[in-house]
Amino acid sequence: MPSQALRRSRPKNEIHDDTFTNGVIGPSSKMLGPLADGGEIVFETAPGCWGPMITPTIRGGHEVCTPVSIEGANVGDAVALRVERIKILSKAASVGVDRSREGCFIGDPYVAKQCPVCKELWPEFVVKGIGQEAIRCKKCGTPISPFRMVNGYTMVFDHKAGIGITVDKKTAEKIANKAWQWHALPRNSKQVPILIFGQADIVGVPSRMFPFLGQLGTVPAVDIPDSHNAKDFGYHLIGAPHQYKINEEEWESKLTDGHTDCDAIKEGAVLIAPVKVKGAGVYAGDGHAMEGDGEAAGHTTDVSTESTVSVSVIKDLQLDGPLLFPLERDLPPLARPWRKVEWEKVRRFAKQFGIEPEPLAPIQVFGSGANINDAAQDGFLRTAKLLGITVEEVRNRVTITGAVEIARLPGIVQVSVQAPLRSLEKLGLAELAIAQYRLKY
Repeated sequence: MPSQALRRSRPKNEIHDDTFTNGVIGPSSKMLGPLADGGEIVFETAPGCWGPMITPTIRGGHEVCTPVSIEGANVGDAVALRVERIKILSKAASVGVDRSREGCFIGDPYVAKQCPVCKELWPEFVVKGIGQEAIRCKKCGTPISPFRMVNGYTMVFDHKAGIGITVDKKTAEKIANKAWQWHALPRNSKQVPILIFGQADIVGVPSRMFPFLGQLGTVPAVDIPDSHNAKDFGYHLIGAPHQYKINEEEWESKLTDGHTDCDAIKEGAVLIAPVKVKGAGVYAGDGHAMEGDGEAAGHTTDVSTESTVSVSVIKDLQLDGPLLFPLERDLPPLARPWRKVEWEKVRRFAKQFGIEPEPLAPIQVFGSGANINDAAQDGFLRTAKLLGITVEEVRNRVTITGAVEIARLPGIVQVSVQAPLRSLEKLGLAELAIAQYRLKY
């Protein structure tokens, strides 16, 4: 919780956030701010996933920015987070499928890292050279990275052209020798850049850049590793053999699903996040250059970013998890808003049967769970609760006006649906939806 001094300080209209957690967030998190309702946060984010994963002293799978307290945000409210801008700072990234190394962790390689020889938790380390054995225990010299990269690659970026391409081993190793510069790590970041691995198993593959934030949201109501703030990764904390274990009730109700890896959380999108601690604790991190739905490899192109997010408090909107108003082009076809010419056709056709069509607006509800089926069911339940209808009606509406999309394997989905505008009016979300999609009925 923020200190008394922080709570008494005058709210700011803009906060530059260039400091980081050590991989753990929750009620005990020190917060910056407070930020005035309607203000902006400029997050200087560090790469998520691989860099923090291989850094022995970081106690989570990411390195997110210090949470920011929002003036007037209380438990039971929500905050609207509009992504105003995402600027990629890194010139390269390295990613691959991971495999944990036995002996280098207790229970969870993302969280409880240890030296396999000294048995010291979160051991101090040194970096010697490049490659997968470069990170070594400061005390005994043993390689201590808890992960190996299996089939990995190094990708360089052309920011103006909006493209990236994977490079050969010679180039990857040149980049590895200047990894900190190529990754443009923020000055306060403590991670070792994954570029030091110099991986080049896939060469000459181009891709388009669509930057987004894999972590954006509010702190959970229990102290947990940042990468586990969603019910799929969070599932592994239930009864875990380390100090960040939680119980099933905490897993079910105290997380905020701030870690979605949803590629639609990009410039122009509006995320509605639940407030589960006083001040909300808005944080960001885990920026990516691109990602296909599902993040099939488990990781994607982690980059440093400068990301600007505006924040508004929505009073008395109690949510179990986040909602999203993505860009129109990121909505599935059936969920896209009705335009004037189309709607006139609908009205004329409905009139033939004595029906008045109900005005609708697109909305996405995140569902999370230990696996995709559980996540979809969770999404249906959350949508039903939000709109005040039955789960069966939700499933029908999603089938004919939306879709279920996989944000991340193993268990984050986006349930898209055309929601009745009257329902959104009751929730205080109608004006936001109308503005986001330029709705005219």
